[in-house]
Amino acid sequence: MKISSPFELNFEKNSVIDKGFQTSFSDLLSMITTSGDRKKIRNVPVKELKGMIDSFTISDEKFINNEYFANLETTFNKKKILKFLENENIFPSIPQKNKVLLLPIIIETKDNSIYLFNNNIFYDRWNEQNNSYDLLDYLLPSEDIEDLIELQKTSKDIETYDFSNLINKYDIKDSIILIIYKADNSIRTLSKINLNNTLKIRNKSYSKIDIVNEDDFSNIVKSLKQLYEDQWKKNNEINTSIKLPITISIDSKKNKKIIKLEQALNSIDLISSVNILSFNSKSIQYKIIYNGTPNIFLNDMREKNFELEMKNNIWMIK
Repeated sequence: MKISSPFELNFEKNSVIDKGFQTSFSDLLSMITTSGDRKKIRNVPVKELKGMIDSFTISDEKFINNEYFANLETTFNKKKILKFLENENIFPSIPQKNKVLLLPIIIETKDNSIYLFNNNIFYDRWNEQNNSYDLLDYLLPSEDIEDLIELQKTSKDIETYDFSNLINKYDIKDSIILIIYKADNSIRTLSKINLNNTLKIRNKSYSKIDIVNEDDFSNIVKSLKQLYEDQWKKNNEINTSIKLPITISIDSKKNKKIIKLEQALNSIDLISSVNILSFNSKSIQYKIIYNGTPNIFLNDMREKNFELEMKNNIWMIK
């Protein structure tokens, strides 16, 4: 992240860096916790925050017009962050980016008219507001008059309409149907959020609001994006209260595979600890603590190109 401060008599570089740490920490929490859980975390002392930092780098320092500028790169310790959140009774989420198809539909309640592409401010401007810590990347559908004609036929039954034909045009598995009911001075939204093959229906209402007004429109989009980000995070929670001990065994002669295995184990977010249990000429056994179920563990390992089989309560690497 970029840090800056006026270069005045009371300028203290360490204070500027500390503020950078606080902003980096806030951005990290925004990426791995829901908006509701972040309200539980307030005023973390800088000293405590620094204890969760593994390393940091300051680069591209410069002074321009009595202003100090620099780039700050901060690396936090995953285990310490997870422990901190566990102490706050917060389940963090895997910070996994995802592309999602968003279909925003405006319905004028006074005459039941539908706007999918033209005269649809949500379609035109949805992607103008983005944060560096956002996990969802939105794809808007391409303009197709046939889609609009089809939706206009079902305006009265749009909430129960099957959008699968439209969604299947795109090579994307997750989607959000956003229906915006627009009245004179109020907005009601219905969101059909389909993420990770899980469908959630969410309603929100906004009174005394005008979407043509820049601030009103910005606040609605911010509110909806927060709703969708929170749902995505809930789908990817790391339940640190689950501490599943797992023993893995691998042939000690397969050096390249051992290196790949250790890299894989260290990269899986749901693994909280890895230790070598035993080592001999035949095998190496690892003891891991996994914050999930055995099935999820097996899926994680398959994604890392490892197949396992159980023998005598030990997972054997094939």
